[in-house]
Amino acid sequence: MAPEFLQAALGFAALLGLIALRCPVGLAMLLVGAGGYLSIVDLATLLNYLKTTPWHLFANYTLSVIPLFILMGAIAERGGLARDLFTAANALIGHKAGGMAMSVIGACACFGAVCGSSVATTATFGRAALPELRRYGYDAGLSTGTIAVGGTLGILIPPSVILVVYAISTEQNIAKLFMAALVPGVLATLFYILAIALLARLRPALMPAAARVTGAAKRQAMRNVVPVLLIAVVVVGGIYGGVFTPTESAAIGCVATLAVGGLRGTLSPRQVLEALQATAETTAMIFVILLGAEVFNAFLALTSAPELLAMWIGEQGWPPFGVLAVLLLAYIVLGAVMDELAMILLTLPIFFPVVTALDFGLTTEETAIWFGILVLVVVGIGLTAPPIGLNVFVVSSLARDVPIARTYRGVLPFLATDLVRLGLCVAFPALSLWLVRLLS
Repeated sequence: MAPEFLQAALGFAALLGLIALRCPVGLAMLLVGAGGYLSIVDLATLLNYLKTTPWHLFANYTLSVIPLFILMGAIAERGGLARDLFTAANALIGHKAGGMAMSVIGACACFGAVCGSSVATTATFGRAALPELRRYGYDAGLSTGTIAVGGTLGILIPPSVILVVYAISTEQNIAKLFMAALVPGVLATLFYILAIALLARLRPALMPAAARVTGAAKRQAMRNVVPVLLIAVVVVGGIYGGVFTPTESAAIGCVATLAVGGLRGTLSPRQVLEALQATAETTAMIFVILLGAEVFNAFLALTSAPELLAMWIGEQGWPPFGVLAVLLLAYIVLGAVMDELAMILLTLPIFFPVVTALDFGLTTEETAIWFGILVLVVVGIGLTAPPIGLNVFVVSSLARDVPIARTYRGVLPFLATDLVRLGLCVAFPALSLWLVRLLS
């Protein structure tokens, strides 16, 4: 093995060892990255690098979009916007077999347009929808499984914190990534609803119809949900139309959700403080991981292993789609046992140069954007796949009487549609790139 690959391999082994010992991922990457860096350069060079890197990294204006989108989701959650979405969707289709489960998926998709976080979406609808699903006799495992997969729409429907991190790490345009994510995100929503409809037809006892609401209640539910939909249209449409930058759009979304919650009296000052505190905690965690990844990536860059690996794979003459399939399989496996943000930051320095060096008949920018969407899709799969699907654990913490194995069984029908959707996105890059090409 070449010395460059040996150094990189030892670094990854040390990193995985620290993670297995429950060391925080950001700290583990920082320690291994600094140690690896020191093994190649002298101490003075390392200290000089560590003095300047945090400033150069966190002074980046683009990074401000992360806390803004997180804050928008936190305010929306505490302001009852998710509950309004579920109530409105349920008023329209809840009286059909499987209708309440479809309502969860539709509401999660709409909430994803103002949230950007999978875990937050799962927790929010676990509290808002799970009691209603159980009250009307829905199968417990299918109820929790539906909420777990619905939560993935929090990152699949733009805006998405994961895509922001990908854009910053690979120096891609955030707005174009948001454009590219829309069609695959809508496909995910439709596929999940189709899976529910099929299950409702085959096994109606699992998902009985709820009571039909009155016309007056339906009209009231529609009125309540109008502000949420307007916020989603302004936030996402403003980015797509070039009216706002992603950062400006996130700031406008924060103000709009705060105004809606305040004017309707569903958001108290205490809840605003809770949202700010939760945002600060989540942002700090993400930024520590970003710093650790930056130092670890600098170590990998010194070894030249990513570039050498990309050159070696190119020289083998392997089919590009075969290489891509192997990388996506690795993402699915890693996503089932690792935090999605850490997984992306850990693998991108190796995988990204490999993919962009392959010939898929696309420009380099299009390949980078398309790969970002594929990564997003497989991250969504990992969030619900055993043994450590994070969304499954989140919803299980809200339904302690439901065995986690039963929730995984409830997720299985949706995982099948996820694999079909992933195959479509791989086979037809235009699904991701069509809107980018149209609006650019």
